Amino acid sequence: QVQLAESGGASVQSGGSLRLSCAVSGHPSRNYCLAWVRQVAGKERELVASIFNTGGINRHYGAPAQGRFTISQDNSKNNVYLEMTNLRPEDTALYFCAAGPRIGHSLCNRPADFDAWGQGTQVTVSS
Repeated sequence: QVQLAESGGASVQSGGSLRLSCAVSGHPSRNYCLAWVRQVAGKERELVASIFNTGGINRHYGAPAQGRFTISQDNSKNNVYLEMTNLRPEDTALYFCAAGPRIGHSLCNRPADFDAWGQGTQVTVSS
């Protein structure tokens, strides 16, 4: 069973940067998607970025993340990272690390694609 543990959330000023980390355990298969998903209280979860390997690394970014956030994976440490720059108050949310098997030609671009979740790490951006 895949287990995920996030860290790195903090309170920052608008325009600042943060790096979130996710420790992945449970030996997910090579055909697994990993992602960062965020949620604001009272709203649906929103995919921030996902990554999977099909012989080459594939990344997908949600609209708010494009051009500002970068997802990466360190296979030697079984960690997934989210580098966030130029943070805005609307980025304030609970950020979850998520994992799920890649089925068919899925782009792993929806929260419903994932069946394992961490506890979340809070990111707060003040103006």
